[in-house]
Amino acid sequence: MATIQWFPGHMSKARRQVQENIKFVDFVTILVDARLPLSSQNPMLTKIVGDKPKLLILNKADLADKELTKQWRAYYEAQGIKTLALNSKEQVTVKQVTEAAKALMADKLVRLRERGIQKETLRTMIIGIPNAGKSTLMNRLAGKKIAVVGNKPGVTKGQQWLKTNKDLEILDTPGILWPKFEDQLVGLKLALTGAIKDNLLPMDEVTIFGLDYFKAHYPERLKERFKGMDWEQETPELIMALTRKLGFKDDYDRFYTLFVKEVRDGKLGNYTLDKVDEIDNDSSD
Repeated sequence: MATIQWFPGHMSKARRQVQENIKFVDFVTILVDARLPLSSQNPMLTKIVGDKPKLLILNKADLADKELTKQWRAYYEAQGIKTLALNSKEQVTVKQVTEAAKALMADKLVRLRERGIQKETLRTMIIGIPNAGKSTLMNRLAGKKIAVVGNKPGVTKGQQWLKTNKDLEILDTPGILWPKFEDQLVGLKLALTGAIKDNLLPMDEVTIFGLDYFKAHYPERLKERFKGMDWEQETPELIMALTRKLGFKDDYDRFYTLFVKEVRDGKLGNYTLDKVDEIDNDSSD
């Protein structure tokens, strides 16, 4: 499989904006998809953020494997990164994020008060790859529809300060992908969850990856959804059998579309594609 090279001009511009604006914020909010707590992070951004205090939000937690979400939070908290798992569509999000921000910055606020400085509003920037749910989160925090929400990655291109309440101000930044996926597995995971455009990777490869992953980690979900199948057969044969069983004759593209959509919509239940125990101990975050 060819390495995906994907670094549009606006991504480059966005990276520059993050570098220029990081000095204006008290802490950085990193937004990831809870189903991909590692793969949906941008290593290039982590470098830019440096030692700035970080709040890592695992969004779409309602779609993720709850046990694995717990493991990922423990993993990041052990590195001194404050985490929050939420579904940004819920009303309680504003309270959750505000409280987490205050807890994260508590020491700094005490130090400022000791110097006679009363800091009312904390400033943050939210950074994350496209389609991690940033627009939905921004709209929820601002209490009105301000960000363009779209399922197409890369819809949000502007940049603006948003006041969520008296406690929090947010600098919006566009979603940023990295120049290329060194690891093709990361590309497949992002494609399966819809984080990158569907035309960037062949849908048959994405489907094979998805079926293999669910066969290995969530076999009961597949058996429940597609009854009476021989799950021991090789995945390409399985795809042919499933396509026929669903009455699609030999229209495999139709099966790919259906399977990927059902995975994304949570029809096969909650799942997480990154596992803490697969992290290479030699790799540094």
